[in-house]
Amino acid sequence: MSIISARKRIWGWWFFDWASQPYHTLLVTFVFGPFFAAVAANYYMGEGLDVEAANAQAQTMWSRGLTITGLLIGFGAPFIGAMADISGRKRPWLLGFSLMYVVGAGAIWFMDPGGANLWTMLICFGLGFIGAEFALIFANSQLPSLGDKDDVGAISGSGFAFGYLGGVLALFIMLLLFVEQGTGKTLIGLDPILGLDAESREGTRAVGPFTALWFIVFMVPYFLWVKDDARTGERGTLRQAIGLVVTSVKALRQRPSLMRYLGSSMLYRDALNGLYSFGGVYAALVLGWEITLIGVFGVISAIAAALFSWIGGFADKRLGPKPVIVGSILVLTLVCITVVNMSRETLFGLPLAPGSSLPDAIFFGCGMLIGGFGGILQAASRSLMVRHTNPAKATESFGLYGLSGRATAFLAPLLIGVATTLTGSARLGITPVVFLFILGLILLHRVEAKGDQV
Repeated sequence: MSIISARKRIWGWWFFDWASQPYHTLLVTFVFGPFFAAVAANYYMGEGLDVEAANAQAQTMWSRGLTITGLLIGFGAPFIGAMADISGRKRPWLLGFSLMYVVGAGAIWFMDPGGANLWTMLICFGLGFIGAEFALIFANSQLPSLGDKDDVGAISGSGFAFGYLGGVLALFIMLLLFVEQGTGKTLIGLDPILGLDAESREGTRAVGPFTALWFIVFMVPYFLWVKDDARTGERGTLRQAIGLVVTSVKALRQRPSLMRYLGSSMLYRDALNGLYSFGGVYAALVLGWEITLIGVFGVISAIAAALFSWIGGFADKRLGPKPVIVGSILVLTLVCITVVNMSRETLFGLPLAPGSSLPDAIFFGCGMLIGGFGGILQAASRSLMVRHTNPAKATESFGLYGLSGRATAFLAPLLIGVATTLTGSARLGITPVVFLFILGLILLHRVEAKGDQV
């Protein structure tokens, strides 16, 4: 068997980000999420609700789906990671979760534009999302083996940049060739390709099968160049996994820096996921954007994310991940405050001229900052986790990292859903994200910048 070079292994690992990113770019944020919200809002208006109430109900429904999905991901992640560490085998798990990704994404084709199967489609979306998030845990756990602690920041940042470029290209293809505008034409004035029917929104619904096919094709380099760790000869059981996780959680008392970091990242990553999950929904419900305009917004945001993530990787290598994380959280908090205080009619309480394009311009700018600094924040976060990770227990450690990122993954959607219900406003419903960022920043203050694994 030929030896796979370290450089090729890194490229294979980067291809995981390239292959998997479209689930987040196309389905969570910029195409399916807003499409689902628009369909749900129209459905509830057909049930007799006024526009504002229907929009709030649609956002609440989306938040409930993400809440349930987040709970399943958060509490399953560390146990699955521990089982993989016991056996030393990651590939079978990755294959299984990849299958969930493909099936869940592909099923979105069956979305009824009239809203007859909203909950069924939310379940299918959740199945694929769980597959994507669990697969990511295994990919993240391989980061410590790709370079030393001074290099993983740049490797992580470049991986996110490469992934976002994949997301941009996938979104660009969807906008140009598939997603129909109100006119029934794509962004460049074509009928949706492959004879897809614009009236029944087949061009937009094709985002599911397209995302699944993209993943299948571009995971090939990953599976060819990133091999399993050596088998331990043991067969991991759930009972053993529970024991390992309980031991690891108890051991956090002797590792205060890691404990504070997991708590901090739990809050600010949840806030970031809330921004990603509801950014496109906000554009559709509050600003009234069509899916194609949201897609253009997504292309610009993803390009910014790719560029910023790459630059952020070098900043991480020079300054370390903690200062990079702090700066990113501060920028994202200011962006959230701006978004909450903006509507079609007002900006920070000041009235706007009827038909003003200022909210659109500002939200485009906010999108660039969310994409750019969100990418930096994710890359630097897994870099700081490496500095707190024992390589011999990498999957278990990143399972805990996954738990910290997902144990309260229900919290942002839940709080957004509650705030939306109480205020009756999709715009004010985003407010809890600001407080999650601030709390995460406070906990981060006492985290050791160099980690507690020297």
